Parts: sequence; structure tokens; C-alpha cells
Amino acid sequence: MNTPELIHTRMKRLRLVSILEGTTLLLLLVVAVPLKHVADMPLAVSIMGPIHGVAFLLYLSVVFRVVSMGGWSGLDIARMILAAFIPFGAFINAPFMRRKEADLVGMTSE
Repeated sequence: MNTPELIHTRMKRLRLVSILEGTTLLLLLVVAVPLKHVADMPLAVSIMGPIHGVAFLLYLSVVFRVVSMGGWSGLDIARMILAAFIPFGAFINAPFMRRKEADLVGMTSE
């Protein structure tokens, strides 16, 4: 059974991993790719690309773990996944995750 504490813990982890994934995406797009093409430094993408890849896979893993608790619509799940592909998507999605946590906690008290 999902307790408010469990929901809070998993949603907090989701928010943190989301920020990590969003930050690595921005670093890849705003720092590493321009360094590769403007400064002829392909090493930047060689380093940042795999770091972002691991962060992305971790994010998907946490999303699926949180979604498996129940209470998520297909649209909610699609929004969480789509946010990972959009620069600044993680930061724009943060208020949604807070509201969703409140909704999930409210469902447990009913």
C-alpha cells in the first residue's frame, strides 16, 4: 500500500532525477555541442553525451517506478516522458510534479 511518506520519497527522487536529466541535456546542447562545432572540441560531446545518456535512463527508470504506484493517467505519463526531450522541460514540469504528489497523497487519505 502506498503511504504518504512513500509517495513523498518517490516523488522527491523523481524531481531530483528530473532536474539532473534536464541539467545534463542543457549542458549537452548549450555547452558541449557548440564546443564541438565552433571550437572543434569533439571531446566535450564525447564526455557529456554518455553522462546525459545515463541521466536519461535513470530518469526513465524512476518515472516508471513512480508510475507503477498507480494514479497516473496516460496523458500524465506522456507528459513526463516528453519533458525529457525538451530543453527546459524538466524545469517547466516541476510544478506539475508537486501538484501530482499532492493529488497522490490525497488519494491515499480517501
